[in-house]
Amino acid sequence: MGVLASTNVLVIGVGNRTRGDDAAGPAVADLVRAAEIPHVRVLEHSGEGASLLESWRRDNIVYLVDAAHSGADPGFVHIFDAHADAIPFEFLRYSSHAFSVAEAIELARVLGRLPSRLTLIAIEGKAFDAGASLSPDVAKAISIVARNIEMEIRELPHSAAGVATCTNSA
Repeated sequence: MGVLASTNVLVIGVGNRTRGDDAAGPAVADLVRAAEIPHVRVLEHSGEGASLLESWRRDNIVYLVDAAHSGADPGFVHIFDAHADAIPFEFLRYSSHAFSVAEAIELARVLGRLPSRLTLIAIEGKAFDAGASLSPDVAKAISIVARNIEMEIRELPHSAAGVATCTNSA
């Protein structure tokens, strides 16, 4: 099954591919993109808040995947419904930009600009140093998260085929 043509689904992988476990979001995006799910846009994003807020403006359903650093075990998956849960600022990757992923979500909530459904999936990382590889537990979690996102999307109401992908390193 695919998704209704009137339902715009976006998967955003946030992170930096050159900083170890911070590549979790882009790695999930790669796997979802490779699944070629009809009517799903896949976007890689740096996590800069203002640009992130704009990226989902036309989408009804958004899955946003980022690395977390909360002290939980590496590979632990935190899942937040942006409409129901306050997003914890303290454990999402901080960027050098004006505001972070958590702040972008909270600002969208205040402005009434959240999509109908925004699910934040944060994969607990261990190594964030430049040039580091993905931790084994994070690599395993990436596969599971991508598969779960794909299954959820495919369970949405049926429609015709077509997939759009794009990359934004803003």
